[in-house]
Amino acid sequence: MKLTYGIHDKPKFGQLIVFALQQLLAILAATIAVPSIVGNGMSQSAALFGAGVGTIVYLLFTKFKSPVFLGSSFAFLGSMFAAFAGGVSLSVGYLGLLIGALFAGLVYVVLAIIVKCVGVKWINKLMPAVVIGPTVAIIGLSLAGNAIGDAVSAAKNADGAFVMDLHALICLLCAMVTLFAVIIASVYGKRMAKLIPFIIGIVCGYAVAALFTVLGTATGNDALVIIDFTKFANMQWFPDFTFIKAFVNADYDFAGGSLGTYIGTIAVAYIPVAMVVFAEHIADHKNLSSIIEKDLLEDPGLSRTLLGDGIGSFAGAIFGGCPNTTYGESVGCVAITGNASVVTILTTAVIAMLASFFAPFVTFLATIPSCVMGGVCITLYGFIAVSGLKMVQTVDLNDNGNLFTVSAILIAGVGGMKLAFGRVTLTGVACALILGIIVNLVVSKKSDAKKQQ
Repeated sequence: MKLTYGIHDKPKFGQLIVFALQQLLAILAATIAVPSIVGNGMSQSAALFGAGVGTIVYLLFTKFKSPVFLGSSFAFLGSMFAAFAGGVSLSVGYLGLLIGALFAGLVYVVLAIIVKCVGVKWINKLMPAVVIGPTVAIIGLSLAGNAIGDAVSAAKNADGAFVMDLHALICLLCAMVTLFAVIIASVYGKRMAKLIPFIIGIVCGYAVAALFTVLGTATGNDALVIIDFTKFANMQWFPDFTFIKAFVNADYDFAGGSLGTYIGTIAVAYIPVAMVVFAEHIADHKNLSSIIEKDLLEDPGLSRTLLGDGIGSFAGAIFGGCPNTTYGESVGCVAITGNASVVTILTTAVIAMLASFFAPFVTFLATIPSCVMGGVCITLYGFIAVSGLKMVQTVDLNDNGNLFTVSAILIAGVGGMKLAFGRVTLTGVACALILGIIVNLVVSKKSDAKKQQ
């Protein structure tokens, strides 16, 4: 695709702020969702600050050549729960978050050293377009359920169909208003509108949701209430940073265990997951490379992106507690808007850090209803899937070997092949990628034999 702003381009200041806010809106829901799910007093604003810190560290390591934002990783949810398990005190739990993020970061550092020593050719051979293309598509498709679930915001019946009552219908209406506002702005809008379709979509969806909420509040009809404005009454004015909760006024109660045993538990919970996320790291950067038409595994190099991701993840977790990862939502935003400016990503990180101290702004962002974000994510996740399918266009699917490889990945991913081994869970994307690699290695032997004849 033709980029409106290249990696090194610098939009005008006013436009830059608007573009950065759009990136922030794209990554916001997922970034603050992780601490909300984990609970135990974790701070959403601290997670937002940590994401900003992690992104800046990543940009520094990648020499400002990779335009992607780092946010809270869902892959480590089980690991984070393990930090608080067993009846340990909150102080120990927060200490566990820091130790775990350090372990995950070290895994990336070790992998970066290995890549630096042996290069990336083995990765391109192990994961060619026939493997990485459908895997990237699965990243988007695996999130499809989240987007539709948020858009409809309704329970399902025994057949898996959404049960539509008045509230669900209004949520779906808000999602559709958001979706079509994004589409119209992107397709029919003038130059500036094409660059900020998500902001336009969210504003339109939020306005409709606010209208119904006001009507519902005035008439006492809860089915019409879409936005929870009561959040403004409980604003958190200062982020509860993880390192403060871990070390200030700490109560280190290991619930009958020892520090050594606890560290071992954390290591088992975090290290294998980091190995799995490594595969998704490659897929994200392959996808981004295809969008900006520049191989990021070669320049700045996979070793640098790994170091940036790993060390940035730990740096962010010091403040927010959540290990970070490159965000598909951010990649999708780059793909749709054609804005690959790294300065935009840097500005987004700075705004995220500053915004975490401004309670009304963070609270306002938190009031954006899930149905509105669902409307946005239909396009974001869809573009991730389409980006992967574009990679498959270069593959000869008349070759049965390639056909079996792509088929295995798509069915494993869409079918939800998610495997748990104790505390370690292989995500659907990881399982699909691993299966695809194995199938490709098996079928490629025949291709190699043909070439030798």
